[in-house]
Amino acid sequence: MITLRNVIKDYSADGQLVRALNGVSLEVAPGEFVALVGRSGCGKSTLLNLAGAMDFPTGGEVILDGAPVNSRDDATLTKLRREKVGFVFQSFQLINTLSVVENVELPLLLAGNPNARQFALERLASVELSGLAHRMPHQLSGGQMQRIAIARALVNNPKILLADEPTGNLDTTTGAVILDLLKRLASDQKVATLMATHSMEAAAIADVVVELRDGSIAAIKRTGTRTT
Repeated sequence: MITLRNVIKDYSADGQLVRALNGVSLEVAPGEFVALVGRSGCGKSTLLNLAGAMDFPTGGEVILDGAPVNSRDDATLTKLRREKVGFVFQSFQLINTLSVVENVELPLLLAGNPNARQFALERLASVELSGLAHRMPHQLSGGQMQRIAIARALVNNPKILLADEPTGNLDTTTGAVILDLLKRLASDQKVATLMATHSMEAAAIADVVVELRDGSIAAIKRTGTRTT
């Protein structure tokens, strides 16, 4: 579902060329949970942006859902991101003026889906938060807000889920609940899941742990945790 082939990503900073990714090759299959680990600046966020078609490689290929990103026009890429990619962020990024269910249904409303409320309620049930549908974000705990963010990311039934430090603002116990939820959803719904994290403890729940160092893959470890 996600394929990177010899991907290079360069940026210009203060007139200097900065290589964020240097020849990275990686695949994430449907239902597979892959964790990216490494120090800040190693290329984790850059890789997530490429995998979500939010940015483009300087060299090499990024292939999503069977076709290279560079071969698609802007309208097609927008449709791809809206329909097939879900994003989960460390800071939750809920809209404080909307209720829980309104936050979850928002992507569907923007897409013109007439059944947005029904699907949003079903997604809330999948993260075991149906009873909080009409609360406001400020009435929730950090763990509840992240579960709402996950429900929103999955409301379009995406084939790809990208999570950037999803437990970074949570305590250890709550973080473990979120990781278990991501793992279960990836397996049950066959979503290709790519997570960036600083925590080796968080990464240990993944099927595959990819260590990035200075923009390159330093090691790949299969944990043997994948269920079928």
